Amino acid sequence: MVTRTVAVDAVGLEGRAASLATRSIKRESKRRALDLTIRCMDLTTLEGTDTVGKIVALCSKAVRPSPVDRSVPSVAAVCLYPQLVPVAASQLAGTGVEVASVAGGFPSGLGPLDARLREISEVIERGATEVDIVLNRSLFLGGRNREAFEELVAAREVAADVRLKVILETGELGSYDRVRQASVLAMAAGADFIKTSTGKIGSGATLPVALCMMEAARDFHRQTGRRVGVKVAGGVRRARQAIQHLVLLHETLGMEWLVPSLFRIGASTLLNDVLMQLEKERTGRYAGPDYFTLD
Repeated sequence: MVTRTVAVDAVGLEGRAASLATRSIKRESKRRALDLTIRCMDLTTLEGTDTVGKIVALCSKAVRPSPVDRSVPSVAAVCLYPQLVPVAASQLAGTGVEVASVAGGFPSGLGPLDARLREISEVIERGATEVDIVLNRSLFLGGRNREAFEELVAAREVAADVRLKVILETGELGSYDRVRQASVLAMAAGADFIKTSTGKIGSGATLPVALCMMEAARDFHRQTGRRVGVKVAGGVRRARQAIQHLVLLHETLGMEWLVPSLFRIGASTLLNDVLMQLEKERTGRYAGPDYFTLD
């Protein structure tokens, strides 16, 4: 198990994140940044009120986000609960939009391990092409890193060649050092992505936490030669916030990571704000929020 980590300079990390957040991009680059935000988006619904009709509508919007501008790209994936995976798989077949399912005892990850692994296998059988699971924080925060690592290795084996994203739930980890340790543990276990949050607690993605994870992914690549993606989720609701994360990504990991296979934004309300910004770039004026379908 690769667990080599370095202590995080919290003051330096927060200062760098704050500095990069103020960096502006040229006007001609804004349209490309907004397009990239959409192409890297996991359009997400994880509510107890999710219905078949809601998933059908969400999949339609995922494939064609703008009703008036066909140049607007499709999103990367639709992320949803396991029971609704067959609906999304049917709706998205042949579109290029991935079906991402949470699994493995989401959002706590504290059920029996065999049941969690079986759920991963079942969602793949139902048509999921990506799986978002959670790190067992009970084990990790209890100092039982080996067991937490072995659970993720088992999940990696069950997922086989399906893209596996490991949610760290950074708002519960307590420090940047633990965020970095959890990032390295998940990457060493075979995660294709490390993800900030479930979106089910008050604290979601923050710029310093995202930067901490990006730096861990950068150093892991330098040590192993393997590229691991980063997914930010929870609290990214405005186009401005998404672009800030793109700036952090570019400055930390470079152009190679500015692709949907290595960067994702999990969001339920972000898309409409990005579409309004694109409409402003296209026409010179903002469309009202009721111009777009509800997420």
